[in-house]
Amino acid sequence: MTTDTSNNTIDGFQLVIDALKLNDIDTIFGLPGIPITDLTRKMQANGMRMISFRHEQHAGNAAAAAGFITQKPGICLTVSAPGFLNGLTALSNATTNCFPMILISGSSEREVVDLQQGDYEEMDQLAIAKPLCKAAFRVLHAEDIGVGVARAIRSAVSGRPGGVYLDFPAKLFSQVMDEMEGQQSLIKVVDAAPRQLPAPESVQRALDLLKTAKKPLILLGKGAAYAQVDKDIQTFVEQSGIPYLPMSMAKGLLPDTHEQCASAARSFVLAEADVVVLIGARLNWLLSHGKGKTWGGANAASRKFIQIDIAPTEMDSNVPIAAPLVGDIGSCVQALSAGMDASFAKPPAEWITEVFARSSKNITKMAEKLKLNPSPMNFQSALNVIKNQIEARPDAYLVNEGANTLDFARSIVNMFEPRKRLDVGTWGIMGIGMGFAVAAAVVTGKPVIAVEGDSAFGFSGMEVETICRYNLPVCVVVFNNNGIYKGVDKNNNGSDDPAPTVFVKNARYEMMMQAFGGVGVVANTPAELEKALTEAVASGRPTLINAIIDETAGTESGRITSLNPTSGTVKK
Repeated sequence: MTTDTSNNTIDGFQLVIDALKLNDIDTIFGLPGIPITDLTRKMQANGMRMISFRHEQHAGNAAAAAGFITQKPGICLTVSAPGFLNGLTALSNATTNCFPMILISGSSEREVVDLQQGDYEEMDQLAIAKPLCKAAFRVLHAEDIGVGVARAIRSAVSGRPGGVYLDFPAKLFSQVMDEMEGQQSLIKVVDAAPRQLPAPESVQRALDLLKTAKKPLILLGKGAAYAQVDKDIQTFVEQSGIPYLPMSMAKGLLPDTHEQCASAARSFVLAEADVVVLIGARLNWLLSHGKGKTWGGANAASRKFIQIDIAPTEMDSNVPIAAPLVGDIGSCVQALSAGMDASFAKPPAEWITEVFARSSKNITKMAEKLKLNPSPMNFQSALNVIKNQIEARPDAYLVNEGANTLDFARSIVNMFEPRKRLDVGTWGIMGIGMGFAVAAAVVTGKPVIAVEGDSAFGFSGMEVETICRYNLPVCVVVFNNNGIYKGVDKNNNGSDDPAPTVFVKNARYEMMMQAFGGVGVVANTPAELEKALTEAVASGRPTLINAIIDETAGTESGRITSLNPTSGTVKK
C-alpha cells in the first residue's frame, strides 16, 4: 500500500485501486504511459491482473467483452488524448451493444485545458466522451474517487448496460488525504443492477396475444444471453412450444441443435410469423427494422410484436409493439411462464410441422455442401472443421469477425453453451477479434478459437504478441483469400497499384505468431486445418493457423451487399 506511515495518509493511486478492489474488480485491460504508468505498476503490485495491450482500442474491446461475459464492468485504462481517443471507439461500441464497460483515462489538468494553454496531450476528454457513452464523470479530488468509481459501476450495469467514461486528471493520483478518511470515502456498490419487475397487466396482455397466435416465433437477442437467466429462458421456450430464432450472440442459449431451433428456416419464419416475441433483441438493421421484404408474407399487415426490454424507450422504435413488457429479462420470462395455465395451448401442429420441414430440408442441403472438399478450401469446407471442433469442445469460446467469414460461420457453426460466441455485434465493427479473444481467455481460462477474415485480422493482428506474452490458450484461424471479400479484383486504370480490396498474395500470417514464440501453421486442406486446430485447442498454446481459402470464393460485403451503394461501371 502506498501510504505514508508516519502521517497515516493515503494517495490517489491507492484509493483508485482500493475502490476497484472493494467492488470485486480484479482485472484491468489497458496500455501504460503518462500519466497512468505508475498506476498500472501499483495495480499489479496490489494483486490485480494488468493485461497490457499494444493498442488501446483492443484493450477497450477486451474490457467490453469481459463485461458481456461476467456482467461486471470491464475496465480499460488509457493515457490521455490519443490513448483516450483510441479507447473511445471501443467505449462507443460497448454502449451500442449494451456491454458494461468503464474507460478510465488520465487527462491534462483542468485549469490548463480550460484556458487552452497547450498542455501535454491537452484535450477536454469529458466533453468528447459524453455523446458517445451512457455516462461520463470527472474526479478532481481524492476524497471523491470512491463516489466516482461507484457511480461509474452503477451506471455501467444498471438498466440497459453500456459504456461509461471516468476522467482522472494527472494531479489526482498524487493527492494525499488521511488514510482512515480515505478508506471511509470508498463505496461498495450494493445491488448495482436491481431487478425490475414487469407490470402484471403487461404480462397478461402478452399472454392474451400469444393465445391468439397461429404462427408464433421467439427471437432471442444477445441481451437474453447477457442476462444469464438461461434456465428461465429455456423453461419459457420449452413450455410454450414456440419455435425460436437466436441472433448470433444468443446462439447456445439453448443448443443450436434443439428441436425448437428455427435457425435453418430463418427467412421463412421471419416472413410467416404472426406473433413475434422479442427477448433481449432489438428491431434494428440486423432484423431489417421489423419491416420490408424480410418480414413480408401473408401476415405482414397483421403481425404483432411482444417485446421484452429493460428500456421502455426501445418500444415502438421501428414498428408498433402490441405488448411491451418492460423489466429485466429474468423477471419477465418467469412471469410469462407462471401465467401459462391450462388454457394456454401450444402452437398449431401445422406451423410446427412446416417450420421443421423447412429446417430439415435446409440442414440437409447445407450438410451436402459441407461434405465437399474443393481445392483450395472454400468457406464451407474450412468452417466445417470449426463446426466439428466446437461440437467436440462446446466449452470453447468462438470469436468471429469478417464479411464472408462471419456470415458463413453464423449459419454453419452450431453453439451449445451460452455466451460462447463473441462477434461484431450491432455495429458490425471490424477489429474486435484479438481483444475479444484475450478477454475470453483471461476471464475464463477456457480455450478460444478466433476465426478471422484476413481483412478483419489486420485491424488487431499485432495483439498476437499480447496473446503470446500472457501465454493465453488462443488459436487464431485466419481465412486467407488474399483480400477484402475476394482477392481477384483488378485495377482498371492501368497502373501497377493493386485494387483497393486486394492484399499481398500468399501472405504468411502464421509467421507473425512464430515471431513472438507461438505456434504458426499453414493449412491448405480441411485435414490439415483439423489437425492443427485439434492440436492447438488440446495444447492451450498460442497458435495461428493460416487457412488458405480460394480467393474467388467470397461475395461482395458478405450478406449485406444491399447496404453497399454501387455506381455502375468504373470509369478509366
